Amino acid sequence: MKPTETTPRPRRELKFSGHPIAPGIGIGPVYEAAEPVLTITHKKIAAADIAAETARLEDAISLSRKQLIKLKTKLASLPEQSQTEIDPLIDAYLHMLGNSRLVRGARLRIRDKLISPEAAVMEEADAQADAILTLTGPDKAGRVRRAEEVREIARRILRNLTRLPFRNFTNIKSGSILAAESLRPADAALIQPTNFAGIITAEGGADGHTAVMLRALGLPAVLGATGVLEAAKPGTMAIIDGEAGEIILNPTARSLAAAQARLAERARSLRALARLQKASAETTDHVPVDLQANLELPFEIPMIAESGAHGIGLMRSEFIFMNRETLPDEDTQFQIYRDIVEAMDGDPVTIRVLDWGSDKEVEALAEYTPDTAEANPALGLRGIRLLLRNPELLETQLAAILRAAAHGPVRIMIPMVGFQSEIIATWEIYDRVWRRLKRRNIRLPETRPPLGIMIETPAAALAARHLAKHADFFAIGTNDLTMYTLAADRSLPVGSKLYDPLEPTILRLIYETVVAATAAKIPVSLCGELASRPEATPLLFGLGIRQFSMHGNAIPRVKKAIRAVNSKHCLQLAATALELPDADSVRALLAGG
Repeated sequence: MKPTETTPRPRRELKFSGHPIAPGIGIGPVYEAAEPVLTITHKKIAAADIAAETARLEDAISLSRKQLIKLKTKLASLPEQSQTEIDPLIDAYLHMLGNSRLVRGARLRIRDKLISPEAAVMEEADAQADAILTLTGPDKAGRVRRAEEVREIARRILRNLTRLPFRNFTNIKSGSILAAESLRPADAALIQPTNFAGIITAEGGADGHTAVMLRALGLPAVLGATGVLEAAKPGTMAIIDGEAGEIILNPTARSLAAAQARLAERARSLRALARLQKASAETTDHVPVDLQANLELPFEIPMIAESGAHGIGLMRSEFIFMNRETLPDEDTQFQIYRDIVEAMDGDPVTIRVLDWGSDKEVEALAEYTPDTAEANPALGLRGIRLLLRNPELLETQLAAILRAAAHGPVRIMIPMVGFQSEIIATWEIYDRVWRRLKRRNIRLPETRPPLGIMIETPAAALAARHLAKHADFFAIGTNDLTMYTLAADRSLPVGSKLYDPLEPTILRLIYETVVAATAAKIPVSLCGELASRPEATPLLFGLGIRQFSMHGNAIPRVKKAIRAVNSKHCLQLAATALELPDADSVRALLAGG
């Protein structure tokens, strides 16, 4: 039968791609939740109105705080993992609504420039966000995230100043795929995961707070899918693959059947992974592997416990120094470290001392940064290089960590080491702090915690044989190691293929580091992003890695990969990979073996 003018033509299947955020398959009709447009005009005010306009600003700030406090109470209805992701972010927002630089700057603009509070908030937020984004260095995603935090708080204040309503999801049908131009972290906090089949946005990336919270919600999500909103009319049937980052609009019957089969398979896989939580991490020929978790913020501890990890392989201590106008003293740091160590209940905690510098802006540390801007901060003062120039910071942190070590097993790790002299200088400070605490009769562990180093530059990997003489352990950070070896930022577009930790050059540096550690009889772990990729697990095992540290969510999948292989196969895989010419060849090898 030929279509007539009254017979609607079948819609053509369309495919889009974006950033994969939360794995899973979502099937349902697409409905968009548009955000009311916020328009701000730059109005002048009279000097006589400064007090009244400042009072309007304070009222909007107060209302913003009340809204966020109310939002916190709603977290009780979300999954526990979602609560632990979102709650600390809201606390950070509440802190920024205090006497922060944003609020102080807006007040000054009202007074000094005689502009409305709306214009003052917008100008100050734009100035601060732009200043963050103009910094240089490897952590572009971190800069974007910090700038967005400033703008997010500004948007909330502005909506309350203008009485413009916030986004609302209540009118969207249950079981739909929620679509939006973009989603703010506070928007994500309002999403009830049982109401939606998935999430699509036209803007956004994999590293922001919104992405973190969507992963916690467990909904299939794809962000940054350009063109999808223009193509999707309300009610358009869609399939989203949150692991591959793919979206299909108007799917054919064949595509729907394939998606439903993948959905059923994923449900079976999740049940199998859940059963692995208490299973041992060992190969089929019974070679054990130690799986630990990375810790960015304390709220992740419950997730670590649920993942089946046996300790924290990398605790980034930068959070202790962020969002502070003054530095945390020894007692403050000690209490934070102690609480984390005790929460791990006897499992080891590896604490990395402050990795600060490059583009990692910390307001409380401003007076310690170089007086003149570095031409290339990524290749300048950061990590241990900067701490050794300010030894009082390192002494305070080491003292706090040593005190916390009396409450459970702790290891101390030094970032960005490139030379023996840096380890030797750190040992001298470490010894001095240990002796001082002993003289003060401070409670300490019976023996000094091990002091190890990060291997995250080609120089460190190539000098590993010499560095091993002065280190108690190694931890390979593949993120920075890849960036510095390949001269490529990991924020580059995926299609550029410039940043790839599977390049044989990187694999050889990992192997040489393991050989040096083995010869020196010290442990070596791998804690970069590569550790969380189960397809690479047999290869890394074959290169000699027996301790992995990763985000807690990745541990069940990596454990499954370990339990499916034997040592001989892994060794053969690694030997072959080391001789291959490029990352694509390595990927093909892993896919086939």
